[in-house]
Amino acid sequence: MTRILTALVLIPLVVWVVLAGPQWSLLAIMALVGLIAFHEFDTIAGSQGIAKSGYPGMAAGLILLFAPEPAWVAIVILAVVLMVVELRQVDFSKAMPGAATALLGVVYIFGAWRCALALRGIDPPYGPHWLMIALLVSWAGDTAALYVGRSIGRHKLAPRVSPSKTWEGSIGSVAGALLAVGIYAHYLIPSAPIWLVMAVAAAGNIAGQLGDLCESAFKRGAGVKDSGTTLPGHGGWLDRIDSSLFSIPVVYALLRVLV
Repeated sequence: MTRILTALVLIPLVVWVVLAGPQWSLLAIMALVGLIAFHEFDTIAGSQGIAKSGYPGMAAGLILLFAPEPAWVAIVILAVVLMVVELRQVDFSKAMPGAATALLGVVYIFGAWRCALALRGIDPPYGPHWLMIALLVSWAGDTAALYVGRSIGRHKLAPRVSPSKTWEGSIGSVAGALLAVGIYAHYLIPSAPIWLVMAVAAAGNIAGQLGDLCESAFKRGAGVKDSGTTLPGHGGWLDRIDSSLFSIPVVYALLRVLV
């Protein structure tokens, strides 16, 4: 019940911010959620014996989120800065893994948010709808995977990473995403070619499933079940957005190539 109530509060807020909210509201939510998710990522890294980047890593994330284009320049500079920050280590065997993990977390989380901002502005005035679709493929896919997997799931998808996931649930996730996105596009962006909508939905959903598995692998390596406890019924914020952090860049990249 707690999980459902949390979703009922968050989903309408996200939908409003993505489709109708001013740019500053989207940036504010991305900054806040990104900082929490990065802290959880940093904690997972720390549980595996990797030096936590702490506030310098969080500051690097915000710099990437708000840096002017081209973003790759900011990434290069941040990589250099994070390497310099690791000179503080007493045990220098932790310097390289610490800098590499911090940069991974920054690009993984805040780089995906940069793609979300770019996606919202693509192909005016349909950008907000494309961003909504990039989120919807994970939301609908997760729900479909849960019910299909519980009902008919028999064949394990990745038992070493996530024992509860099945191939049946994974296929159900793709089907659920295609159905939800097809309905959404039919009513809200009817001019979009159906082949493009379906291709984006399928690729985004598969990417999101891989994102979920990757975060599960990180957590399994750290020996934790959830990335955090701050999101009632869902564990941590990173647990909630892990799929979207993969689906958003993939959807954006596809649209840049195909549109």
